[in-house]
Amino acid sequence: MGKTRILILGGTTESRQLAAALASRADLDVVLSLAGRTADPAAQPVPVRSGGFGGAEGLARYLTDEAIDLLIDATHPFAARISANAAEAAALSGISAFALRRQAWLPAEGDRWRSVRSVSQAIAALGPSPCHVFLAIGRQEAHQANAAPIHHYWVRSVDPVEPPLTVPSVTYIHAKGPFRLEDELAMLRQYRIDVIVTKNSGGSATYAKIEAARQLGIEVIMIERAPAADMPVVEIMGDALRRIDHLAASLMKRGV
Repeated sequence: MGKTRILILGGTTESRQLAAALASRADLDVVLSLAGRTADPAAQPVPVRSGGFGGAEGLARYLTDEAIDLLIDATHPFAARISANAAEAAALSGISAFALRRQAWLPAEGDRWRSVRSVSQAIAALGPSPCHVFLAIGRQEAHQANAAPIHHYWVRSVDPVEPPLTVPSVTYIHAKGPFRLEDELAMLRQYRIDVIVTKNSGGSATYAKIEAARQLGIEVIMIERAPAADMPVVEIMGDALRRIDHLAASLMKRGV
């Protein structure tokens, strides 16, 4: 009897947790795909494929050539292009697919959020008066701050921002979560941050800055997620495992 072959599109904490939960199962053959954007990726519990596929068509070819039974999109909630390609590739190849997405953050009492739909809208929302901005959106879109050079920026990312920003006042902070509340409070106070620009990534690893902003009365410009790509979404690991069990059992009954 053949194993159920699963491709996880990863790069998130959830993708690693899911891979770890599946790694020891004898009835599954799991591959974790990473985009290869992080310079020093962490060790993974299952075999890893690194790099892109060449769009939806390339991913569909891979799914067919490798006889994948299930595609799981466990990429970052803001990896919209990858998610769209995943949904299209699953449809083209006719295989089962679902997305594992951590729940979005919701504002709590005391939060001062302004919701926007994109990084460019967030930068525009900073307004015409110079302010101290903590930019916590990752390195790939940090260059959009160049459109508002009057502000003082502190940019935090795992890897260096390349090319560097052209704004006259910028400090780079290279760090990887999870971050502690007391450290975030100290950092926001030290740099006298007026406003935080961040994406609604969800999860606990980077939530401390939101909690710190609430305690200090700092405004957060929150970039909200776009609607999910056209595939079922689960937010809880247990639900993902139940979907996998159901598919594996149905394939076994069919003798695939």
